[in-house]
Amino acid sequence: MRKGIRNWGPPLLLISPTIVLLGIFVYALIGVNFSTAMTKDSALSASEFVGLQNFVDLLTEPRFLHSLANLGIFTLVFMTGTMLFGFLWAWMLDKGVTAEGAFRSIYLFPMAVSFVASGVVWRWLLSSATGDRASGLNRLLDSIGLGALQNDWYNQPLWGMAAMAMPAIWQLAGYVMALFLAGFRGIPEELREAARMDGASEWKLYRHVVFPQLHPVALSALVIVAHMSLKVFDLIMAITGPVYVTEVPATYMWIALTGGEYGKASAIATVLLLLVCIFIIPYLISTARAERKVRR
Repeated sequence: MRKGIRNWGPPLLLISPTIVLLGIFVYALIGVNFSTAMTKDSALSASEFVGLQNFVDLLTEPRFLHSLANLGIFTLVFMTGTMLFGFLWAWMLDKGVTAEGAFRSIYLFPMAVSFVASGVVWRWLLSSATGDRASGLNRLLDSIGLGALQNDWYNQPLWGMAAMAMPAIWQLAGYVMALFLAGFRGIPEELREAARMDGASEWKLYRHVVFPQLHPVALSALVIVAHMSLKVFDLIMAITGPVYVTEVPATYMWIALTGGEYGKASAIATVLLLLVCIFIIPYLISTARAERKVRR
């Protein structure tokens, strides 16, 4: 018994402050948030327990469904763009280019800029003014003879959120590139050489050797990008502010919170948490299974 305590006692003592802090500031606050979401709590009335009514109201409210649709479009375009550009840039760097360090820095630099700062610049770039009043990308398109491609960008009611994903792709594709590049560099050259000696074409080499080796990296990148996308807030606030056309659940939650609708804001936060769990939990299960296989 004493030997067992000596084995697990010191490690437990070392991580106990972290466990306590996580318990208070993460899981306890999640519990408080869920508890508030079950009440009709507002600045104008006393708190009243209403069960799941806030969630029922949200899921039947056109405005919240509109924000979910916006978030879906944003997430789809953002994830596709970052994964595609991140992979292509990493692939090009892995193939060997002159001044690789300079290119790597250029791709990674946008990560050093906050979403708020880049949002101010992209607000000008995505200006919907056309003709003589055009600025940003619309001015650029006009000056190179592609004036017909001028458009309303994020002011377009149906696909405006796809334009909103452009700044996010610009900012985070470099991060995904770094993940994929580490994955490429982690593949032993002997594996590629062995496949080539067996007569594998370049496509078969990638399909049967490179892509399977990159699978854990791709999964990690996908989960990171997805959960960042679902929580998007500051970028949208910096570019458009809290307007209906680009509204997502996070900005709608902020509007509800500042309007004193605490129960509703907590219900939106809970829905966002559940959406993030859709990506995180399968990833954690997959990671745990992979670690179990390694131990065997």
